[in-house]
Amino acid sequence: MGKYNLSAISLQPYYENKERSLRLFHGDCLEILPEFPHNSIDMIFADPPYFLSNGGITCHAGRMVSVNKGNWDVSQGIEANHKFNLSWLSECQRVLTPNGTIWVSGTAHVIFSVGFAMQQLGFKILNDIIWFKPNASPNLSCRYFTHSTETVIWAAKNQRSRHTFNYALMKELSNGKQMRNLWEISPPQPKEKVHGKHPTQKPLALLDRIIQASTNEGDTVLDPFNGSGSTGIAALRLDRKYIGIELSKEYLDLTINRIEDELINPKFQITMGKTFVTKL
Repeated sequence: MGKYNLSAISLQPYYENKERSLRLFHGDCLEILPEFPHNSIDMIFADPPYFLSNGGITCHAGRMVSVNKGNWDVSQGIEANHKFNLSWLSECQRVLTPNGTIWVSGTAHVIFSVGFAMQQLGFKILNDIIWFKPNASPNLSCRYFTHSTETVIWAAKNQRSRHTFNYALMKELSNGKQMRNLWEISPPQPKEKVHGKHPTQKPLALLDRIIQASTNEGDTVLDPFNGSGSTGIAALRLDRKYIGIELSKEYLDLTINRIEDELINPKFQITMGKTFVTKL
């Protein structure tokens, strides 16, 4: 279990719930992560910029829309993009516990840089998960295959790490068979966006599986690109501590609304390491 202590960070949080050990910080993760102690985080999920906002188009809900998500997603060139990935991954590696792990999601626009940066930094790559989206949007140009997957790299801090893997639970969730690295999970459901949405929001089912696979109750989970807070909601439901870092106050406020709603009207109950929907 991580050595994270709510009093160990001098920075003032944007939001804090001491009872459930939840903290949100406003700012750039490259400026905030250096304030965190070494070896203090058990697991990290990161959904970094994909650098695909280039004026292109895509299909959403049957309509043609721009893929531009904001200035944070605009490529600064291959070398600058890779330098950025090296920087934030290095800080994540520093704060991970000796046996901690990190999960990073991405498309072809960024995931190869992430994987190479991990190799350069000495992470131990454990798996590449292929997240298959069964209802992916069609390709409007008809010049490429439909993009229906993302890659999630799972890596340990270094070659000496003895990472947590809840094998028996994953096997149980896979109907008694070893769980494979191809995960069919639909994009976020409408009920996950009732307080607003983020352009790269990840489904709770994906985060739920990741957290259950590689942490134990009471562990500390960090998301350096908090977005709409899906990692935090999954961590809350699974009785893990959570730290989120986010540049946008708009998305931090969205996260807070989701957290407060979950605390007042919990939609899941956690029993014996499993998640069951509670009928309200």
